[in-house]
Amino acid sequence: MTAALLPVPSLVTATDTLPRVVGDELRVPLVDGRSVRYCDLDSAASTPALDAVAAHVAEVLPYLGSVHRGAGYTSRVCTSLLENARADVGRFVRARADDCVVFTRNTTDALGVLARAVPGPVVTLDLEHHATLLAWRHGGHRVVRAGRTVADTLDALRAELAARPDAALVAVTGASNVTGEILPVAEIVAISHAAGARVCVDAAQLAPHRRLDLAGWGADYLVLSGHKIYAPYGAGVLVGRRDWLDAATPHQAGGGAVRSVTVDGDSTSAEWLPAPQRHEGGTPNVLGAAALAAACRALEPIIDDAVPAHERDLGDRLRDELAGVPGLRVLSLFDSPVDRTATVSFTLGDLPPGLVAAALSAEHGIGVRDGRFCAHPLLERLNGGADAVRASLGLRTRESDVDRLVSALHALARRGPQWTYAIVDGRWAPTPDPRPLDPFAGTRSGSDAPLPPGCGG
Repeated sequence: MTAALLPVPSLVTATDTLPRVVGDELRVPLVDGRSVRYCDLDSAASTPALDAVAAHVAEVLPYLGSVHRGAGYTSRVCTSLLENARADVGRFVRARADDCVVFTRNTTDALGVLARAVPGPVVTLDLEHHATLLAWRHGGHRVVRAGRTVADTLDALRAELAARPDAALVAVTGASNVTGEILPVAEIVAISHAAGARVCVDAAQLAPHRRLDLAGWGADYLVLSGHKIYAPYGAGVLVGRRDWLDAATPHQAGGGAVRSVTVDGDSTSAEWLPAPQRHEGGTPNVLGAAALAAACRALEPIIDDAVPAHERDLGDRLRDELAGVPGLRVLSLFDSPVDRTATVSFTLGDLPPGLVAAALSAEHGIGVRDGRFCAHPLLERLNGGADAVRASLGLRTRESDVDRLVSALHALARRGPQWTYAIVDGRWAPTPDPRPLDPFAGTRSGSDAPLPPGCGG
């Protein structure tokens, strides 16, 4: 692929400028007949595409073809696109030169790839997302209860590894998807390595907000999802040391993962390729990989300064203003102050979190998330296992969005919802809901099939 063929768009104009996202001025209907600019405070679940990412995907589409063994021109272009994407992602996460970059569907899929490769027991903390808690359930898995301070948590991890030194891997989140609290990855790596265990960092919640530094941390593996970092095109990634991945059973048997296949009577045998191809059976998601790489290129010049500054200003503003809302309680894991992403989970008096979220959407055009956020054990600790509301800020969040949320929560705390609501198919929904039919789903808002309890990362 040459620059003249597929020039990469100018993703940012200056290091202090935040890139624009698709749908930044999207307007949504309210139940009272008005429409307002959508206030998207659900970035921890999924982010929109950056404008430049969407433009890059549109530019690539005419050249879409097979990869690796195709002789046609578009095949050669796509092969180059895919392999260059590995390099871009590796640079963004600051991987070591000999680390392997495996494209997956998302973080959960990436952890599934690694789970097939780990040669011994895995240790996690109880604050993890279900993707991390459940990935190892078919092998040895031990869960350490996090303490009320970071120091207590590190001591508990150290004690577990000392008491049972057979752990092969410690899997830990970089930032909580519930509270936004950031864990000290480098310290966890030092403790784990001293005990002979490798470390995998679930960077899904950290990647859009802070610098990732796989080599600098000394971590062995890192996983993330494109849809969390403004590249929602169905790709994720596992980056890390090659030896376990080369020795592991292929994640999905199929074309592209083998060097040769032979048939002997009623049986087949295969000579598998090394990683990454070993774990990328089937036709790869070239567009997803290209989108993920484009997002990495866009965020690279601003992830150290502009992004954290934007988030800290808005996150501090949000937490300060939430403190004045009657009956509102913010959930926190640690008693001591720690660095946080701009993600806040809370309850509002006796109002059901699902009702709060439905009213924020229907009456104010604000998108938040309610439930247990695919972190049921953590919600058990922080909220007795009950649901909560989560507001998570991102690149398109403005000061006016924060103020709009806080104003709406004040109104809900004082007067409650101003529309009628009922539980429909397991979810709170306005009744009636006069908002227009969704032009893509063909169904009225709130009438989709019921979701599992606590759904949504």
